[in-house]
Amino acid sequence: MDASFVGAGLGARFLPGNSQAGFRVNAPAATRVELWIYAVAMDADPILRQAMDRQTDGSFTATAATTAGAIYYGYRAWGPNWLFDNAWTPGSAAGFVADVDGGGHRFNPNKLLLDPYALEVSHNPLTPTHPDPTAYLSGATFRLVDTGPFAPKAIVLAMPSPDFGAKPTGAFKDDIIYEVHLRGLTKNDPSVPANLQGTYAGAALRAGYLRDLGVTAVEFQPIHETQSALNDSPELAAYHNYWGYNSCSFFAPSRRYASDQSPSGPTREWIAMVKAFHAAGLKVYVDVVYNHHDEGPVDEATGTIGKIYSLRGLDNPNYYEARSPTELNHYEDDNGVGPNVNAATIAVRNLILDSLKYWTHVMGADGFRFDLAAILGNADAQGGFYFNRDDPSNILNRAVAELPARPAWGGPGVDLIAEPYTANGAGQEQGNFPVGWSEWNDRYRDVFRASQNKLGFVAVTPGSMATRFAGSEDLFGPRGRKPWNSVNYIVCHDGMTLRDLYSFNGPNNNQPFPFGPSSGGHSAADEMCWDHAGDPVQQRQAVRTGLAILLLSAGTPLLLGGSEINRTLEGNNNPYNLDTRANWFDWELAAREAALTDYTRGLLRFRLAHPCLRPAEFFTGTDHNGNGLKDLTWYLASGAEVDGAYFANPDNHFLAHRIDGTELDDPAASVCVAYNWGINPVVATLAPLNLQAKRWHIVADTSAAAEAWGNIHAAGQEMKLEAQQYAVDGRSVVLFIEK
Repeated sequence: MDASFVGAGLGARFLPGNSQAGFRVNAPAATRVELWIYAVAMDADPILRQAMDRQTDGSFTATAATTAGAIYYGYRAWGPNWLFDNAWTPGSAAGFVADVDGGGHRFNPNKLLLDPYALEVSHNPLTPTHPDPTAYLSGATFRLVDTGPFAPKAIVLAMPSPDFGAKPTGAFKDDIIYEVHLRGLTKNDPSVPANLQGTYAGAALRAGYLRDLGVTAVEFQPIHETQSALNDSPELAAYHNYWGYNSCSFFAPSRRYASDQSPSGPTREWIAMVKAFHAAGLKVYVDVVYNHHDEGPVDEATGTIGKIYSLRGLDNPNYYEARSPTELNHYEDDNGVGPNVNAATIAVRNLILDSLKYWTHVMGADGFRFDLAAILGNADAQGGFYFNRDDPSNILNRAVAELPARPAWGGPGVDLIAEPYTANGAGQEQGNFPVGWSEWNDRYRDVFRASQNKLGFVAVTPGSMATRFAGSEDLFGPRGRKPWNSVNYIVCHDGMTLRDLYSFNGPNNNQPFPFGPSSGGHSAADEMCWDHAGDPVQQRQAVRTGLAILLLSAGTPLLLGGSEINRTLEGNNNPYNLDTRANWFDWELAAREAALTDYTRGLLRFRLAHPCLRPAEFFTGTDHNGNGLKDLTWYLASGAEVDGAYFANPDNHFLAHRIDGTELDDPAASVCVAYNWGINPVVATLAPLNLQAKRWHIVADTSAAAEAWGNIHAAGQEMKLEAQQYAVDGRSVVLFIEK
C-alpha cells in the first residue's frame, strides 16, 4: 500500500526495487542530523554513518543502499545547545554548550534517537542486558554516555499489506465493548498452544468465544510499543510495566505480544489477528496513549535531564509542552507521569493523526479509546490548560474529519472514544467533546456504585439514576450528541474488577507477589467498594445486579474483560506492574463460574435483540405513535408514575421504567426494568399492559432466590406472570418484557 498519506513520507521506506531505502525525519531546530545504520540491533558498531540533507520544511532526508536482512537505524542530532564539531565522536563533549538552552532545545548527539515514525522497534530502551535507565539521561553525570550500542532501533519495513478482512460497519449505538489486555487474555489459557499464549495469534483464537458471548467490539489495552522487556526480571520490579500506558512509539505494535519475533513479524501477526476478529463480526478498538511519551519527566533541581531517545532529542519544544513561554526548560504535566505532548503544535497534531491513519488503514483498527484525551484538545502551547473543542485544526476535530468518524447510523469510519479528563484535574471535560466523539462516563459509574455499595453513606436520588439509565442527556444533549455517546461502565481496567468491587472494603495493593505489591490506585472512598459483609451469596447477587444495570441502560456499555467469569485481582486496584498470573485470565475459573457466564451471555443477547435498549435519540417522555404510551415512563412501586418530589428524595430506593417497544421497532411491546437498591423486598405493581392480549414475562431476576433457575430465561422461554405484581428483592434488578 502507498504510505504517502502517512506523514508526507516521514519515517523510512524501501524505494522501488528495494536496493535503496529513503529516510525522512522532522527536526526544524536541528543544525545537523545524521543517519546511523546497524546490521544488528544490539551491541554492534554502525555499518553506515551519513549526514542527512536539510529540506526547506525543516525535515532531514537521506537515501542509503540496502543490505541483506533487516535494516536497523537511528538518528543523532545537533542544534543550538550542542553545536556540530568535526572532532565529535560517540561519548565526546565536543560542541557542547548546554544540556538545555533558553529555547528549550535538548539536543545531545551521544543519544541515538528512535524515529517517531518507526513502524517497528527492535527492542525496548531497557533490556535484561542493559537495564540501566540513567544511560539515556543528560546532565553533568550522564550527558557523555553513548547509547548507540543498546538504544532501540527503528526497523525499515516494506509497507505492510492491509489484509485485515472486511471491517464491521455497525452503528456505535449497537455495540457492546469488551475491554481486555491482549497478553492477559490468553497467557494462561490451556486451550491455546503454549507458543501462542499471550500473543496476537493467541488472542485471535478467542474471537469465537467473544462472538458467542455476545460482545461486538474488543477494546485492547495499549499495544503500541512500550517498556516491558524487564517484566520477567524480579530483581527489576521497579521497571515492570504490564498495562502499557507509556508508549515508546505511536506506530509500532508491541514486540512482546508477537509469537513471530522476526522483523515485520509483530505487524503481520497483528493484522492476521484483526482479520480473525473481523471474520467473527467483531470490531477491534485500540486504547491509545498520545498524551505523553515514555521519555518521561526531568529533574532540573538536581541537574538530571530526563531520558533522551526520541522526541526530546529531535524537537523538544515542539513535541512537549513547556511550563510557560519564559520557562521553556521546564515542562507542563497534566497526565501525572511526564510532560504533556504539545497538542497545540502542528508537529504533534500531524504525528498523532498520521499514527491514527496508519492504525486505521494499514493495521485495520475500527476505533480508538484515547487515554486522558482532554490533553489532546489543549490549545496552550506553553503552560496552562485551555480545552478548545471548536478548533477545526486540533487533534479532536481533525480525527473526526480525516479518519473519518463513523456516521451515527453506521457504515465506514472509526469510532472515537475519549477518557474525557486529565490526571490532575486541570481538564475535566466530561460531556464537552465535539460531535463525533463518545466518552467514558465516570458519573454513570459513580452513581450506580454508590447505589449498590454506599446506601446510607452517599446520597443517591432516584432522579440521578434515572438520568444515567436514560443515556445522560444532561451531559451529552447540550452539545448535540446522543445517548450512545455515553460509554457506560461500572468497572474498567483502572480499579477493582467487578467481583472485587463487591468483595473488598478497600484496595489490597500491598499483598505479596504475584498479586502485588502495586503502588498508587484509587482510594477506598473513590472506589466505593464494599464486601457485602463477607456474604458470598450477596456478593454474587451484587455482580449480577451490576451487570444488569450496565446492560439495560441507554448508552454504549463497556464490559471489563473477565467479568463474565468472576475474575479477581484479590483487591489490587492498580495492577499496572503485574505481568503475572494475577493479571492473566484464569480460564480454569471459567468452568467454576459457568452460571455467571451463562447469565452474562443471556443479558448480552437480550440487549442485542432489543433495539429499545439502544436508542439513537434521547427519550422525550411523550407518545410519538399515538398508542397512548410515552416512549419512556418512570414508575413507583405502587404502579403510579414518579413525580419530581420522589425523584429528588435520596431516601427513596425503588425505581422502575418502561420503554414502549413499538416506538423503536422492538420485538417486545414493552420492556420494563425494576431496580430496588434498598435492603428490603418491594412488592411492585407493574405498569399497565400495552396491548390487552399481552402479558408481562420475567426475563431476568438478579436476586439470590432466582439462582435456582439461573437468574435469566432464554429468548422464548421467559416466565409469564398471571398477576400484575412482583416482589423485587433488595439490592436487585428484575427485567420484564411484554409479549
